[in-house]
Amino acid sequence: MEHSPLRRRTVPIVNPLRNLILAAAGSDALRRLVATAPVSRDVVRRFVAGETTAQAVAVAKDLVDSGLTVTLDHLGEDTTDRSDAEASVQAYLELLDGLKSAGLTARVEVSLKLSALGQAFDERLGLDNAARICAAAEQAGTTVTLDMEDHTTTDSTLRVLDELRRSWPTTGGVLQSYLRRTREDARALSGAGSRIRLCKGAYAEPESVAFGTTHGVDLSYVQCADELLAGEGYPMFATHDPRLIEIISEQVKTHKRAQGSYEFQMLHGIRPDEQHRLAALGETVRVYLPYGSEWYGYLMRRMAERPANAALFLRALTSRS
Repeated sequence: MEHSPLRRRTVPIVNPLRNLILAAAGSDALRRLVATAPVSRDVVRRFVAGETTAQAVAVAKDLVDSGLTVTLDHLGEDTTDRSDAEASVQAYLELLDGLKSAGLTARVEVSLKLSALGQAFDERLGLDNAARICAAAEQAGTTVTLDMEDHTTTDSTLRVLDELRRSWPTTGGVLQSYLRRTREDARALSGAGSRIRLCKGAYAEPESVAFGTTHGVDLSYVQCADELLAGEGYPMFATHDPRLIEIISEQVKTHKRAQGSYEFQMLHGIRPDEQHRLAALGETVRVYLPYGSEWYGYLMRRMAERPANAALFLRALTSRS
């Protein structure tokens, strides 16, 4: 796709508050303040399902009852030992049991980060742990999507995805449009049965591997979406950007894609009115729903990772749209 209706914006992706926000993410005192302040508690509840499995299942049920689908993420990443990795596995096994008992697995899946399962220090351990979760998900009647992290883990994550799909072909993966390699990856992963979530990407990356302007990232998103829609897989478009949603809606028509052969995804608490608007039009809309004790770091990282995330969170304080 050589031409795009995207308006060119060549501003570098730089957030002047990034270092301050990341410093706040490591502050136990600020965490306690956020957790106890009445206004902050409302904000936390808006974006995070809670700390326990029961809370996560309850919020997921409410979303499903409102016509949405869900992917649940147990917060936590970058484990450095086997015991922490095992704790992450057990959290997912408990979650899948809870979803099955609640009768939600037809419309709720789980997302997981391989770094939470030991990938960083033992790729094989990460694969084996992910396989245990995939097996449990299959028994529960749902599936798994592997989140993507920074670019140094991309090849490893795609290797694990390939291995898992041999036994669990519905296992989903994630591609990030800010990486220069992603259009080629999207083409390679657009085949029949392939479930791929396309997001912009949210880690600080060197310009040698990632586009350095908002226009470059957005243009890549459009191009990658086109590759996925041209294939026979099941694309999952993770974006809150109204321009991209409009463009994808037109691309869907161009590729003669039927509703149900793709979906939109958005973070819990971000643009809920838009989520329900799209669902009312017959679109499949999946809410990315995080939960767990690491909620504070999640909120801070989402704001620090990209300026747009900070704007979305701040806007959400005063708006339900």
